[in-house]
Amino acid sequence: MASLNRPARLNRTLLAFFGVVLLAAGAFAITTSYGWLRLIDREQPLVPGSELPPIWVLWLVAVVAVVLGLLFLWWLSAQALRRPKTSAWRWESAESRGSTNLAASVATEPFAGEVGRYRGVASADAVLSGNQDSPTLLVTVTAEPDADLTAVRERIATLGVPRLKEALDLTDLPTVVEFRFADTGTRVR
Repeated sequence: MASLNRPARLNRTLLAFFGVVLLAAGAFAITTSYGWLRLIDREQPLVPGSELPPIWVLWLVAVVAVVLGLLFLWWLSAQALRRPKTSAWRWESAESRGSTNLAASVATEPFAGEVGRYRGVASADAVLSGNQDSPTLLVTVTAEPDADLTAVRERIATLGVPRLKEALDLTDLPTVVEFRFADTGTRVR
């Protein structure tokens, strides 16, 4: 089963890399500034002369800054798109010339509505990812604070998922259930 939170590993790797680079740069600056590390003389300027660099260097720095800014914006926007990809399912009949297309979201709307009516559930959302050969069902349940999560999970596994499997003519449907709690408006201080 594919990971349902694909950006997480990349995020951790990139954050660790940038963290190590920034820590190393900070440690280098501090140790050089206090004279503990004598790779660079503290009294010497970093660049020779007091002239501005050539104009092409300034343009290059500006272009690199814009490209990095766009890359970081792209990275930030990828975090909002957490849902796995869905696709349209297609059934073809051997005895007829037609076919049936079904969007995965159309198949999961009644399932999510049914789960949303379970006792202790404030709302539910379901995403059917993958193709017909290897589907995965991701169910996000927003539960009331006093809900019995075990009972909700068991009801999903024994009632909801078998109905969805029957409706989609599937023999196996791996399911991941994520529970969240409804905001009651009270805060603990």
